[in-house]
Amino acid sequence: MRVLIAGASGLIGSALRDRLLREGHEVRRLVRREAREGGEFRWNPPSGTIANGAFEGVDAVVNLAGAPLFPSRWSAMRKQQLTDSRVEPTDVLAESVAEHGIGVLVNASAVGYYGHTHESIVDESGPRGRGFLAELCEAWEAATSGAGDARVVRIRTGLVLSAKGGLYGTLRPLFQLCLGGRLGSGRQYMSWIALEDEVGAIVHALTHDDLTGPVNLTGPDPVTNAEFTRAVGRALRRPAPWWVPGIALKTVLGQAGEEMALFGQRAVPAALERSGYVFRHRTLDSALAAA
Repeated sequence: MRVLIAGASGLIGSALRDRLLREGHEVRRLVRREAREGGEFRWNPPSGTIANGAFEGVDAVVNLAGAPLFPSRWSAMRKQQLTDSRVEPTDVLAESVAEHGIGVLVNASAVGYYGHTHESIVDESGPRGRGFLAELCEAWEAATSGAGDARVVRIRTGLVLSAKGGLYGTLRPLFQLCLGGRLGSGRQYMSWIALEDEVGAIVHALTHDDLTGPVNLTGPDPVTNAEFTRAVGRALRRPAPWWVPGIALKTVLGQAGEEMALFGQRAVPAALERSGYVFRHRTLDSALAAA
């Protein structure tokens, strides 16, 4: 299979590229700079241009492009940047997928689509929640509508656990210094997934024709922030006695602090498991041990 990836230099994209290559697939990458090696093709989403030959013989496109959501405050300008970095590239790729008759588009999104679900369990049938992140995810997913007859999989990813980056990569040094602790009430749910399963689920989406529409990429057992904090402490053999008041997070980071740290989603991977995906790490302790 020949796969074209946008966002291949990030945590998920680089791990996905490595796995596809190990399994004997051909990987092409879209880059914003000048192409430096074989398999790279320059693109410029604002102008809608992609280097010639990028889509030649491609079987599937994976779009993981998007500016980091955290930890900067969400000013009006930053919100526009976050939106443009997701919706604009998705529009361009979806139109290109339709134009070149490519069969599959796997497009990134996030469980933030559901807003703050409190203790309610949500699967892919759940409605869009409230807040900037939920609205962003809705616009991001809607931008795939131009993909024509392609099978479109919109992967709503949870918190990816890896020592190389993401939330756990950021928290790990704090916990190692015994500076870990719960955020706010600690009752907000965290939908996590091991990096190995994140990549495995994307490969599964590429190769299973029955999988389409929104798909939650989360572990089967979401936990509260308090439970997550205790699990990280166990994994690193460090106490996690501290508490960051919610008001402090909102004061320092504004809406970003509230939605990214105090909102929670108890999202489960119903569509993924129905399609036969088998998790390597079904529990948080297993995922943290792998990280």
